[in-house]
Amino acid sequence: MLDKNKRQINYLRLSITDHCNLRCKYCLPEKDTNFYNNCDLLNSNEIEKIVKAFSLIGIKKVRITGGEPLVRKDFNEILEKINHIKGIEKIAITTNGFQLLENLDLFKKNGLNRINISLDSLNAKKYNEITRGGNFDKVFKTIKEATLKNFEKIRLNVVIMEGINDNEILDFVNLTKDLDIGVRFIEIMPIGEGKKFTSVKNSDILNLIKKHYLLEKNSNLSTDGPASYYKVSGFMGEIGFISPLSNRFCDSCNRVRVTSNGFLKLCLHYNKGIDLMPYLKDETSVETLAMIIEKAIYNKKPKEHHMDNSENINDIELKGMNKIGG
Repeated sequence: MLDKNKRQINYLRLSITDHCNLRCKYCLPEKDTNFYNNCDLLNSNEIEKIVKAFSLIGIKKVRITGGEPLVRKDFNEILEKINHIKGIEKIAITTNGFQLLENLDLFKKNGLNRINISLDSLNAKKYNEITRGGNFDKVFKTIKEATLKNFEKIRLNVVIMEGINDNEILDFVNLTKDLDIGVRFIEIMPIGEGKKFTSVKNSDILNLIKKHYLLEKNSNLSTDGPASYYKVSGFMGEIGFISPLSNRFCDSCNRVRVTSNGFLKLCLHYNKGIDLMPYLKDETSVETLAMIIEKAIYNKKPKEHHMDNSENINDIELKGMNKIGG
């Protein structure tokens, strides 16, 4: 579908939980018990109804997010249900990878096409500090194992923070030499705990990399998102840049979000949207729900965000990334 700004909306980011088994410093406070109760989260049938409705208005790709989506014990059931919905062509997940290794084959069998794993350091001690408890060795083993399973894409999401991991940029680039993965540098979002950290601009990261490597713009890469991609000459993998602050991509935004408690969120930066939960609890048909969603997207999706000037803007999103859906 097209919104009123003539943008093609074909991508749903669907959060299924705000819970997480880690406490990454830029995402969650060290001690946070303010999670939704399980009874407030979308159940698998409600998730299925939502995705069916979105498929009727032209959504082709669903990315399952959290929190950490794999803490849901019914994740595989959710995956299977989405995989059987007509019109959904790609299913992806964003995960910390901690519970992924033992389920790679099962998830692939049940429709998972793409995997994004959050990894902000290649130093085991530093990784543990950033995540407040993550097991680097297990996650890195998962990454290498996933590359052998013929998933469509395996990508790492890397948030570079000034004074914390900005000395590892070239190490991440070197990962793509012998691994067929994408390493994506993502500017930190000034939302929730992220406001406490200073992001390194992707333009500065790119300039640093260019001083050490010959880069080729990967213009042939099929992308359904805001990232720009490059390859180091002779390397197997690729590097990408997502720059929501220094190079905003609002004019080509193709996505909407549904939070784990059923709120249709039309922009990461704003709390605008509609609560879908009432339409999931009653007898509203999938077709009617699709019309409600389509109308909301067309009329309410903002033209652009103002993360660089939030003080004077109304309706700013105040929730943390785990509740927004990342």
